[in-house]
Amino acid sequence: MFILTEIEDVVAIPPRDFGKPLKKVALERLREGYEGKILNELGYVVMIVDVEVDPIGILLPRDGSTYHRAKAKLLCFYPRIQEVGEGEVVEITEFGAFIRVGPLDALLHISQIMDDYITYDERHSILTGKKTGRKLEVGDDVRFRVVAVSLTHGTTGKVGVTTRQPYLGKIEWIREGLEKEAPRPKKAEAVAGGK
Repeated sequence: MFILTEIEDVVAIPPRDFGKPLKKVALERLREGYEGKILNELGYVVMIVDVEVDPIGILLPRDGSTYHRAKAKLLCFYPRIQEVGEGEVVEITEFGAFIRVGPLDALLHISQIMDDYITYDERHSILTGKKTGRKLEVGDDVRFRVVAVSLTHGTTGKVGVTTRQPYLGKIEWIREGLEKEAPRPKKAEAVAGGK
């Protein structure tokens, strides 16, 4: 989901920043232009990790800024379809739950939570399975699979996830399932020989 990538760009240094450390100013300018934004090929740019700036810039007529080539390392978030991850439930609604997935909140639609009829308790913000009695509430940790990604250029994006597959769902439910599947040790048979 997270990738570290490198880009090349040209950074404008305005006259008011002349005399300041070039790397620091370039980093500020790149952060303004990239951080918190979604780029089609990179995904959601979480932060600029580092930058290298060419100390020799270019001047353009009728422009007081200098323009410098820069290479920047970006930490980006780009969830891939079928990828498995874990996150915390941050909101419950009548149509599902929102799970914190990196810097975004993914929708776990009510139809994708479990194979059970689910009721919504608005007062307590809880989703409950009718047959199983399993509850999903804010603060629960969930393992999910990404089923839909729509990251559009700008600052908005949508991620859809499911927990309706084996070994997915609330971490507590997964542990319960694994304990049921674990082979039980056989009882020791009585030793023959007069005891």
